[in-house]
Amino acid sequence: MLSFKKILLPGAACLTALAGVLSLGSCSSNDGPDAPSSKDIEYSSEIAKGWHNYTVRVAELLAKDSENLYKSWNESYNGGKAFKDTFREHNNSSYPSALSCIDEILAGCETIANEVGEQKIGSPYQQYKNGNHEGALYAVESWYSWHSRDDYSNNIVSIRNSYFGSLDNKVADNSIAGLTAELNPELDSKVKASIEKTYNAILSIPQPFRNNIVCAESEAAMAACDELKNIFANELRPFFSGLDASHDAKLDAIVANYVDNVVLPTYSLLKERNAQLLSAVKTLAASPSDTNFSKACDAWLSSREPWEESEAFLFGPVDALGLDPNMDSWPLDQDAIVNILKSGNFNDMLWNDDESKEEIEASQNIRGFHTLEFLLFKDGQPRKVK
Repeated sequence: MLSFKKILLPGAACLTALAGVLSLGSCSSNDGPDAPSSKDIEYSSEIAKGWHNYTVRVAELLAKDSENLYKSWNESYNGGKAFKDTFREHNNSSYPSALSCIDEILAGCETIANEVGEQKIGSPYQQYKNGNHEGALYAVESWYSWHSRDDYSNNIVSIRNSYFGSLDNKVADNSIAGLTAELNPELDSKVKASIEKTYNAILSIPQPFRNNIVCAESEAAMAACDELKNIFANELRPFFSGLDASHDAKLDAIVANYVDNVVLPTYSLLKERNAQLLSAVKTLAASPSDTNFSKACDAWLSSREPWEESEAFLFGPVDALGLDPNMDSWPLDQDAIVNILKSGNFNDMLWNDDESKEEIEASQNIRGFHTLEFLLFKDGQPRKVK
């Protein structure tokens, strides 16, 4: 985990992150006019067949991974009981009590608040401040689609949903928020205010984030994430760890509600929308057009939402089965993606446990949401048929 240090600039004016950012790619000394860099590669009729084959293969893997993730929670995990039962029953070495489950939930909220502030916003910010302007751009997640702020704000929604025990912005009866409000209303108000503040601070960053990496709004969003992380780490988690056995029945109900009304519906929606994404990509492959590129991009944006709203609970199967990096590796290996386009070696996206860590990561870096984003979007817009 990065060590986050807040760096505040004088004044409130934003600094545009990169001059001429929309045409950043540059050719090496060996590249001629017909050999653009991987950063600038365009869709064309000459490579359309390989392009669409690649998009379909990536979308198929996303659909398969999201289906396996849902099944692992809801049906069977590693050939045994569903993970929802392991978590709800909490009578095992991983989760020996309801409090251990609650702490897992709170730790996930703390972790994603920290990641948004330190890495998703903070890493590009620090790189730009240190003079690595191009590196800063490519550290911005979801910049091909200009969807970065939506991703980061949806990560905060994942915290809210976990705390509220619901997906509708209402506090469920059996929720961490409900019990906190009952026992410590001041702390509950503080958590809720911090969640709202962080969400709004992220959406206040000028759009697109890749063009406004260093600005007062980015600094405010990082500071809000840091504050939210600290509330979970230093106040909410200690508060719950101090509860005695008299609250066990309520904690059991909170864990069950969290599984049934937060995790399972989020993963179910992810599975559904990735199936729709695969359908849209197949339609595009069968009939390439600007309209179908646009529809595939809309499907990508739709499928992205439940994934980002699940990032407060990246534990269990999503972690153990490697499904997080399968679906969401960042940054991309753009050169390797273009090599796949040229070679058609789609098996390079597959991996098994016998391979080295480096080999597995190489496979994961050429699949998932962001590979598909690279193939569907250009400068925040759907690619065009040429």
